[in-house]
Amino acid sequence: MPNKPAPVTMDAVYTKPGYLFRRMQQIAVAIFVEECKAYDLTPVQYAALVAIRTHPGIDATRLSAVIAFDRSTLGNVIERLESKAYVERKPGREDKRIKLLYLTKAGGALLRNIMPAVDRAQARMLQPLRPADRKALLALMTQLVDLNNEASRVPLRAEDALEHFRKSG
Repeated sequence: MPNKPAPVTMDAVYTKPGYLFRRMQQIAVAIFVEECKAYDLTPVQYAALVAIRTHPGIDATRLSAVIAFDRSTLGNVIERLESKAYVERKPGREDKRIKLLYLTKAGGALLRNIMPAVDRAQARMLQPLRPADRKALLALMTQLVDLNNEASRVPLRAEDALEHFRKSG
C-alpha cells in the first residue's frame, strides 16, 4: 500500500522564510509608525529625508537607488515630504527638467527631533532577543540582503548612484 502524502497544513506557510520576512516587515512598520506617530512619518519618508540630508541636491532617480525604493512610487513620497515642507525641489543647473532635492529647515529639525523615536522603534523590534542574538540576527540579515540584492525589484545601487551624483555635482 503506497504511503499517503502528508496533508498540507499552515506550517507550509508559517515556517517559511518569505512569510516570516513579510510578517517581520509588517511588525517593523507598525512599531515605527507607533513610535513616530507624533511626527506623521513613514519609514520610507524617514529614509528619504536621511538620504536627502546626507546628499543635498540629489535627484529622485539617484535617491531611489540610494534607498532601494521603486522610482515610480518614490514620486508620491517626495510629494508628501514637499507638501509637509520638509524638502524642496529646485531645478538642476545644467538641466532644468531635473529637480534636485534639498532638506528644508523644518526637515532638518524633524530629523533631529525624531531620532529618539526612531531609536526606540529599532530597539523594540529586537528587544525580545538576547543581545548576542540581536547581533547575530542583524549580521545574518545583512548578509542575506547583500547576497540577494540582485533578486530585488529595486536593487540597492547606492555606490553607482552616488558616483554619478559626485561627478555631476
